[in-house]
Amino acid sequence: MTNNKKVLTWLDEMIALTSPDKVVWIDGSEEQLEALRAEAVASGEMIKLNQEKLPGCYYHRTAPNDVARVEDRTFICTETKEEAGPNNNWMAPSEMYAKLNALYKDSMKGRTMYVIPYSMGPIGSSFSKIGIELTDSIYVVLNMAIMTRIGEKVLECLGEDGDFTKCLHAKKDVNPDERYIVHFPQDNTIMSVNSAYGGNVLLGKKCFALRIASYLGKKEGWMAEHMLILGLENPQGEVKYIAAAFPSACGKTNLAMLIPPKYLKEKGYKVWCVGDDIAWLRIGADGRLYAVNPEAGFFGVAPGTSEKTNPNALAATMKNTIFTNVAITDENTVWWEGLSKPAPAHLIEWKGGEWTSDSSEKAAHPNSRFTAPAINCPCISSEFENPQGVPLSAIVFGGRRAKTAPLVYQARDWKHGVYIGATMASETTAAAAGAVGVVRRDPMAMKPFVGYNMADYFGHWLEMGEKMDADKAPKIFHVNWFRLDEEGNFMWPGFGDNMRVLNWIIDRCEGKADAVETAIGYVPTTIDTTDLDISEDVLKELLNVDKEVWKEDLAGQKEFFAQFGDKLPQGIKDEMAILEANLNK
Repeated sequence: MTNNKKVLTWLDEMIALTSPDKVVWIDGSEEQLEALRAEAVASGEMIKLNQEKLPGCYYHRTAPNDVARVEDRTFICTETKEEAGPNNNWMAPSEMYAKLNALYKDSMKGRTMYVIPYSMGPIGSSFSKIGIELTDSIYVVLNMAIMTRIGEKVLECLGEDGDFTKCLHAKKDVNPDERYIVHFPQDNTIMSVNSAYGGNVLLGKKCFALRIASYLGKKEGWMAEHMLILGLENPQGEVKYIAAAFPSACGKTNLAMLIPPKYLKEKGYKVWCVGDDIAWLRIGADGRLYAVNPEAGFFGVAPGTSEKTNPNALAATMKNTIFTNVAITDENTVWWEGLSKPAPAHLIEWKGGEWTSDSSEKAAHPNSRFTAPAINCPCISSEFENPQGVPLSAIVFGGRRAKTAPLVYQARDWKHGVYIGATMASETTAAAAGAVGVVRRDPMAMKPFVGYNMADYFGHWLEMGEKMDADKAPKIFHVNWFRLDEEGNFMWPGFGDNMRVLNWIIDRCEGKADAVETAIGYVPTTIDTTDLDISEDVLKELLNVDKEVWKEDLAGQKEFFAQFGDKLPQGIKDEMAILEANLNK
């Protein structure tokens, strides 16, 4: 399928290492994919679901020891430990290659090796990057066919001399003690062994689109970020784009597919989803920052997804979707906690056993997943396949804070915005009502995903700001939907009503909304609460900045930054000094 010598040489080496019985090139045709689905069903690797209710949908069950990303088994292997930084597990490349090659030796004996050429981003776009994944799993092939653009067209685009990211995956024995997800940024290589779970084996996703791409972005002058991309359409039909980063459990997918509240919907406001998880950002010829979603599908957490919480995500799963580790109903459809109440009386739970409403265990694994084509989503943007991406008006960071962060505030400038992103955090809520648990720092929601030293990553953000015209750079904001009152209740309704905050953000970008300057940045004078049962006092509290609480948080920020030592960029130190001075005024 290709004359690219780099591809063929590497492929020969990997075949010699893993010894597959057969090698199959994935051409991307529906005929080939359909034959693979049939083969996976025949072998028991997948189950064909009720085709009347869920056309084109299949079910897959992973081993009980293989149900999530494994951060302790995930490595960044660079020449020096300092290049990987304190945010990553590190091993010297030569040592890791020796360890992995021993594990891969003959690992595909008796199995078929599938060769998947894939493009992250629209094929041929200047934003896009090409990878080739070798795998012994049909499940991986079928998921990659949903999550990326695959097949012959990708090889045509690669040409006879193009570079690509090398991705090797072998299920081997699915032994957790010998499970490794390893990145060699300087070799543009990803290796995964002893897992069959999506996040560890769909190597185009977090492995390539964030860890390797963040390294490539630093080297080439662009950014790979753990961000959703959405378009806000006003009643005049104008669409403005926002990219937003949130740590897990902060409503990222819900925001990406947000449905405006009735009052705004009736006025003509709409939200369009460009991406729910990853954004690649480049400065365009006009000096503006453009964003592309490098993925072609959604790899979403099923539990909690429902007609009430996220009807657009649920609608996306209704055809041509692969479900992993959810429960199966007696009608041969799927179910998970939060989908409907009450639960069905009888189910086959995610490990394959009988489940009844009396069972104490959950029917679906808490990290069970759906892999759905993005084109299934009712609110998918018409710009989804735009090879140039969409121009960003704003970048939004968020976290789950009980008392610290107000509902929304704006950075003074790009440098201050980078500091806000670098200090992003979420809290675990303790059992006592309103009590606050542990603060977890997750800069730009990228802590597990930066493929190099995070201090250098902060530096790259600052450098990108210097390359942009300050007037054209996206404005940077922070939101917090999770502020609690004294009784421990959420003060803001969230979900669709978050549109009100997004409207204020866009109005600020266009100089149409008022704000007051505080110690931490610009806070709204008011937010549109039409039809909401929120008093002036509650709104005031939602927007309040308590300096004493912020002084405590600053101490935590300093402690977090201390791990980077002398590598911490001067720009971050400057902003920390400004915040401290402001809080002590």
